[in-house]
Amino acid sequence: MFNEMMRAEIWLQEHLTSQQGIDDLANRLGYSTSQVRRRFKQCFGLSPSAYRDILRLEKAARLLALTPYRIHTIAMRSGYHNHSAFSRAFQRRYNQTPRQYRQVERLKLRSPLYCQGHSGAPPDFEIRSLPPRQALVTRLYHKIDAGGLSNLHKWAQLAKGAETLPERLRQAPTVAVLHSTPLPCELDRIDIGPLIDEQNDVGLAIPASFRILELPEQRHACLTVNTPEEVPAAVQYLVREGLAKKRCYASGEPAQVRLLEQGVEVQLPILITNT
Repeated sequence: MFNEMMRAEIWLQEHLTSQQGIDDLANRLGYSTSQVRRRFKQCFGLSPSAYRDILRLEKAARLLALTPYRIHTIAMRSGYHNHSAFSRAFQRRYNQTPRQYRQVERLKLRSPLYCQGHSGAPPDFEIRSLPPRQALVTRLYHKIDAGGLSNLHKWAQLAKGAETLPERLRQAPTVAVLHSTPLPCELDRIDIGPLIDEQNDVGLAIPASFRILELPEQRHACLTVNTPEEVPAAVQYLVREGLAKKRCYASGEPAQVRLLEQGVEVQLPILITNT
């Protein structure tokens, strides 16, 4: 049952801007609407509609804090086609209007500076356009903090069904998408698994708890840290200080990390300004 509800949760995330509702989700899963509501709440503690509402508002919050998009554009990108409805829903959740939230969060992002909380100079980073990639990922649900990130290298031990993957995939370069980074969110989740070769992995038997994740070509701010526990501070530096030096913004999309034999490469999706 959990694998089915995990697919339901992923479907909700991927259809934030869609007008498709829970009836469409139920038809996709082959259950009645009442069954989906009941089983989803058993797994996640919320109804599917309430869960998607939180995802939409958390996406809006990230875009407000991190990007230069106009509030009307952010509402549309977050699945709200009525600006007034968006403003009311946002204020109910965050006790601030979208404009007030943006002002407060941007002030927070300006301080403290990286060097005030860390010894030594800020880390070097570069802007790279990463090619399109595919990964075979599973979803892990837990609190994303330094302690949780320390388990990233043990993903194959934590992921149900990973033991059925070919050994070459369990040893392949691994990528993780951290949905609670660069800003924390209530619904913590990580997509993690090996990068795959589209040509060589045709016909691969995919465990029920895994799926193919398309990683499109995109520009990223990339830097390397020694351990996964350092990822939040590195992303914080990029968002608060580093990107502005190169006239970039974080796009609001989740940070990715690539697990290396020595260290971890942080890959933060970015927008390039025209000025």
